[in-house]
Amino acid sequence: MNQYDAIVIGSGMGGLVTATQLAAKGIKVLVLERYIIPGGSAGYFEREGYRFDVGASMIFGFGEEGTTNLLTRALDAVNVKMETIPDPVQIHYHLPNKLDLRVHKDYEKFLQELYNYFPEEKDGIKKFYDECWQVFNYLNSMELLSLEEIRYLIRVFFQHPLSCLGLVKYLPLNVGDIARKYIKNPELLKFIDMECYCWSVVPADLTPMINAGMVFSDRHYGGINYPKGGVGKIAETLAEGLEKLGGEIQYGARVTEIIIKNYVAVGVRLSNGTEYYADRIISNATRWDTFDKLIDNDHKPKTEKKWQKNYKQSPSFLSLHMGVDAQVLAHQPDCHHIILENWDDLEAEQGTIFVSIPTLLDPSLAPEGNHIIHTFTPSSIEYWKSLPPETYERKKEEAAGRLIERLEAIFPGLEAGLDYMEIGTPRTHRRFLNRMNGTYGPIPAHRLHGLLSMPFNRTAIKNLYCVGDSTFPGQGLNAVAFSGFSCAHRVAVDLGY
Repeated sequence: MNQYDAIVIGSGMGGLVTATQLAAKGIKVLVLERYIIPGGSAGYFEREGYRFDVGASMIFGFGEEGTTNLLTRALDAVNVKMETIPDPVQIHYHLPNKLDLRVHKDYEKFLQELYNYFPEEKDGIKKFYDECWQVFNYLNSMELLSLEEIRYLIRVFFQHPLSCLGLVKYLPLNVGDIARKYIKNPELLKFIDMECYCWSVVPADLTPMINAGMVFSDRHYGGINYPKGGVGKIAETLAEGLEKLGGEIQYGARVTEIIIKNYVAVGVRLSNGTEYYADRIISNATRWDTFDKLIDNDHKPKTEKKWQKNYKQSPSFLSLHMGVDAQVLAHQPDCHHIILENWDDLEAEQGTIFVSIPTLLDPSLAPEGNHIIHTFTPSSIEYWKSLPPETYERKKEEAAGRLIERLEAIFPGLEAGLDYMEIGTPRTHRRFLNRMNGTYGPIPAHRLHGLLSMPFNRTAIKNLYCVGDSTFPGQGLNAVAFSGFSCAHRVAVDLGY
């Protein structure tokens, strides 16, 4: 009863996509989730009539055409479709020196806004974003599966030789390498840094060009589409689909150890002592949690020690989940905003502010006459650790007050219109998402060669795989879905399917 073909540790989006793809092939899968619902940072929680997204509400991957619509494809595997609501503006930027512009779904409309601010850079702007489109078109022409599987690579190369050769050229490059070919204006280059930072949490020089090609183009191609009922509905739907396909998912199941015999992963042990065994073990935990907590140091591969020299933990976030009177948003703002008053604070503790207002797209998430505003700003665990309870609570309230004061510039009357507020810190993210230090994911510890240093799904321990933002191609909901497709393909081939 405790033997499976594959066990997946964690039900984040990467783990769920892996599990559903395997189950769709008839592979016996067990998912073990520490929390009480699926989704991880793509989950939700409910308070006083509000349904809050745990993480961001800006969702890629729900398009209907091409191959980069990975969330649509993941749901297709469990024979369901989700109603989504298109967002005409990806982000409204509020940046230093009155740089106030919108990234419209309409590509030409977005470019025109940039031209208006930087008319002397018109040619360079067009060439830079056109090169991003070139990367995207290469990706969008082929099925996105495991780059570790030789038969897939051979098949794709013969089907799309020019796309494959084109992508190889961009593998070692970062966005900054391309941007500086075409753009000279230092403030425009700062804007490109922010374009990267808002999803990769690093500036252009550290952001792989292939990832940027996907994000900067798909927002105009497939668009940003919010799932009806909230982001948590994606994970709920995949989990339900998994069980209909014959897979299993257990909640409140905390894995404390990956069982290794003769340097082969053979099973897992839970906190209650229960053991489950499988031919393949897949960890959707971060690589730090996987190799520093679930595996004893004697079995930690040298490759992981090298990886930890190349990548460090990104900061976590200070998050405010707020319910507000609808009058606060009577000026009809856009759904997503980025706020920064000083370029020097781009990567600073609580510097850049992210805002999502999902009820502008789906009013059902809040009581009538109210809206949700979810705002978050990067924050390190170092800022919050080792504080006694009273000091911790006071520091949270002070940080929330400073954040609301800054938000008032865009949303006047916010503080007076508050109906509900919950404050989360890196300690909150660590506790509920079970991610080391609450980290958002890995970021380069120094300048690397594009995606060439990012590991794939297989690890140096036989029959152990990793999936999620610690693997190729990195962070973001659509990116971890890609890692799930890739991992499931690699595991299925290894199992003989």
